[in-house]
Amino acid sequence: MAVRYVQTCRLPTPFGVFDMHGFEEPDTGKEHIALTLGDLESDEPMLARTHSECLTGDALYSMRCDCGYQLEAALRSIAREGRGILMYLRQEGRGIGLLNKIRAYKLQDEGADTVEANERLGFAADLRDYSMCKDMLGHLGIRSLKLMTNNPRKVDALRSLGIDVVERVAIHVGRNPHNEHYLNTKQSKLGHWLETHQDDDPA
Repeated sequence: MAVRYVQTCRLPTPFGVFDMHGFEEPDTGKEHIALTLGDLESDEPMLARTHSECLTGDALYSMRCDCGYQLEAALRSIAREGRGILMYLRQEGRGIGLLNKIRAYKLQDEGADTVEANERLGFAADLRDYSMCKDMLGHLGIRSLKLMTNNPRKVDALRSLGIDVVERVAIHVGRNPHNEHYLNTKQSKLGHWLETHQDDDPA
């Protein structure tokens, strides 16, 4: 078991009133949450996003990435659909942690791209793990997903866990002069599906 269920409560947000479900990794004590809205028992595929923690983007409004923009757009899309799940995974900086992300940002200030910065610090370009998603979805009884992502590796990772991703929904938001190089690097080196035009939220 990657995670164990802890508790559920209501979470009012500007986008709607979600149910917040807490999960914990037994081996590490690391905590993750899932926000759900609407009927979880339907067999219809559920609009979903797996979102890895980004303190700088999600909480501090950083324009160096598109994370905060994607988080808000995903919640708005779930609220508009009336049914969905957002799994918020505590793996900061694509898995390297907050302080190492600051070190990586310093290297980017000096000319490295996001992949080169991680590698100079001795890390792989992306250390994220999605194994907890299978347990979270299994506990909630969610069988299939319409996944909001631009990352083909994320789709492949979830499918390799046996999660039924029936559709990929683009989430092109937040491009600005501060993250232009970052987004282009994700496209050229990590294979992300990106577009020059950025929508306000996913279709």
